[in-house]
Amino acid sequence: MESKVSEGGLNVTLTIRLLMHGKEVGSIIGKKGETVKKMREESGARINISEGNCPERIVTITGPTDAIFKAFAMIAYKFEEDITNSMSNSTATSKPPVTLRLVVPASQCGSLIGKGGSKIKEIRESTGAQVQVAGDMLPNSTERAVTISGTPDAIIQCVKQICVVMLEVQSVTKGSPPKGATIPYRPKPASTPVIFAGGQAYTIQGQYAIPHPDLTKLHQLAMQQTPFTPLGQTTPAFPGLDASPPASTHELTIPNDLIGCIIGRQGTKINEIRQMSGAQIKIANATEGSSERQITITGTPANISLAQYLINARLTSEVTGMGAL
Repeated sequence: MESKVSEGGLNVTLTIRLLMHGKEVGSIIGKKGETVKKMREESGARINISEGNCPERIVTITGPTDAIFKAFAMIAYKFEEDITNSMSNSTATSKPPVTLRLVVPASQCGSLIGKGGSKIKEIRESTGAQVQVAGDMLPNSTERAVTISGTPDAIIQCVKQICVVMLEVQSVTKGSPPKGATIPYRPKPASTPVIFAGGQAYTIQGQYAIPHPDLTKLHQLAMQQTPFTPLGQTTPAFPGLDASPPASTHELTIPNDLIGCIIGRQGTKINEIRQMSGAQIKIANATEGSSERQITITGTPANISLAQYLINARLTSEVTGMGAL
């Protein structure tokens, strides 16, 4: 098995792409990039990590097959070390397996699965790793995620077998992209809501509004150059126009069945919205026979806009099933 890969693949350069969460990427990069530097030097493989403020990143490993296997071994053992370290602080008794997600062109997944699932079954049985090929392609791409989990040794054996399949597919198609060009998966940046209040731009990070100087400059330039028009007549005024805007009041009606997501458990969400927006927010008691509740927001126009934005964000996340914001 190994000789087959080494002989057939030593001078063949392969590229394997991995999909990782931010935390996993941080572990691979290490302090000041030391871990990834060591992996590159010791494996001889090129390891590139996609840029961007994304919850997911693509790690591309390129090189001769033996270099790729070394790089994979180092990644798998690093992840196992992370699991061991996290378990020393927890009460869990069973050790979770190491899990890696490969990104594979959909055109190669058929060969990987085999007729009636025969190939993937053979890989599972001979390596002891769990292998799952996603049924759907990753968003805006022609690639699928292949999830491998098990011990580091099982994962390394599994990757070797997947490389063999990929090399076979390439040799059959003589290097031309099989069945049309592959559209690679690119993770979307984490969309951070931006709020303009008091002439300042803020991005929402977790529970806090963080001032964003670059966006503030853009916002101020835009305000100087374009005549200001209120956004819809529901907002009394848009943030940050007057030096000391007077306090005003705005009322909203919210359906009863959605009021819970605004209030949160023991009032946690509504308190967060009050703190972040600086507005006073009162929710009227339910009135008999009415399917809606009245919310009264009091504060400067900037406070009110921010509170409205946060309330709408909560409603949107609830309706679209995105969970907590």
